[in-house]
Amino acid sequence: MSLSARIFFVYILFVSGGSYFLFSTVMEEIKPAIRQSTEETLVDTANLLAEFLKKPMLENKINSEFYADIFKAYGNRSPNANIWGVEKSSVNHRIYVTDKKGIVLLDSQNIAVGMDYSQWRDVYRTLRGQYGARSTAEIPGNDFSSVMYIAAPIKNGDEIIGVVSVAKPNRSMQPFIDRTQRRLSIFGGILIIIGLLLGAIFSWWLARELQKLRNYALSVSKGERVEIKKSKIASGELGQLADALESMRNELEGKNYIENYVQTLTHELKSPLAGIRSAAELLHSSMASKMSDEQREKFVSNIEVESQRLQHLIDRLLNLAKIEHQQSLQNPVMIDLSRLVESVVERYSLRIEQKHIQLELNLDKSCQTMGEVFLLEQGISNLLDNALGFTPINGKINIQLTRVGEQIAFTLFNQGESIPDFALTKLTDRFFSLPRAETGKKSTGLGLSFVQEIVKLHKGKFEIVNVDAGVLATLIF
Repeated sequence: MSLSARIFFVYILFVSGGSYFLFSTVMEEIKPAIRQSTEETLVDTANLLAEFLKKPMLENKINSEFYADIFKAYGNRSPNANIWGVEKSSVNHRIYVTDKKGIVLLDSQNIAVGMDYSQWRDVYRTLRGQYGARSTAEIPGNDFSSVMYIAAPIKNGDEIIGVVSVAKPNRSMQPFIDRTQRRLSIFGGILIIIGLLLGAIFSWWLARELQKLRNYALSVSKGERVEIKKSKIASGELGQLADALESMRNELEGKNYIENYVQTLTHELKSPLAGIRSAAELLHSSMASKMSDEQREKFVSNIEVESQRLQHLIDRLLNLAKIEHQQSLQNPVMIDLSRLVESVVERYSLRIEQKHIQLELNLDKSCQTMGEVFLLEQGISNLLDNALGFTPINGKINIQLTRVGEQIAFTLFNQGESIPDFALTKLTDRFFSLPRAETGKKSTGLGLSFVQEIVKLHKGKFEIVNVDAGVLATLIF
């Protein structure tokens, strides 16, 4: 299981467990909360009625038809109210009044007049100056049929002369409880879905960030040129990790690079240094006095040629080292490739004329690409220089620049001998070179390696193959 899947799985467990605990707790608290609110309203109502009924209680008019008719009319009222989506079409309160002995004097439902309620909790506690409240089931054993009774004392000064009780069935509150629970379930479900979506997005984002680092590390382990831009890492901590990986890669590559180049450079410098030392020893030996001016000039010339060879090797090596450490293009611009190729050919025109080479140019003027002018110019120069070295006098070179769909192809054909099979796979290796047909000498062996690195930086392809009567080099952008 991937890391992102594990994180998302743990997140789901946390959200599910937390949501279940939260909603079950809230659901359990809805019913008592609504009943507590209703009880508080009944307390106010009972105390208001107690003050309203004080005078008729003192005048013994409480059981007159006047008040009985008022309570009866109250019980028959139809409010036709819409309370937050719940229809209320009837009055649910029951009101009864007892004297100081607990005998019912007045009942809005006219079912308990004359009965002794002195032992009912609401009346019993109120007559003793306590808070009187009770909840009684109309149907024994059926909690849904329970009725809440709240009583208030009717006082004459400090004397309790009666009790008024207000009752409300709990079933009348059930629609509000159901509505609240239903709305909470809907909104809770929406919040859970949103939470899961956010968790999935976070897991996807984290997996994507980690995948970038993973791909970067794998590419580095394979020795590929790759760059991870800090702007593409959204997290600060992951950005720091990317910096650490980049720094570690640079340190390791630098160490390996130095070791490799010290070995190869040492090997390549042996030949020109040996030539310079031999010539210098002969010029300083006892035989120098017997040398003719022509012989002495020859040895001096050898020293100069080998020195130039060393300088050329060092310059090429420094350029190659610089580009091999470059992970991306530094100053890319839109380049007109046809004009670039023409300028390179112009620089080699004298050499082309000296070898009487037949040069054919077929350049598509619309070919443009993003890149660094200096690097592409150096790459094409190295290819042309290499081709001229292997093309015989009076030979042919054909250069083409064409567009193929979304790609641009630069091809350079030079007439000459085919490349040996063993060498085809080594042409871009550092310091590998084949002897020129005319002189039999080898080059630095860094030119094609330089071209390869330039093409990699430009996200292109480089290929050299044998064709009929010559060799074909291709650059794809």
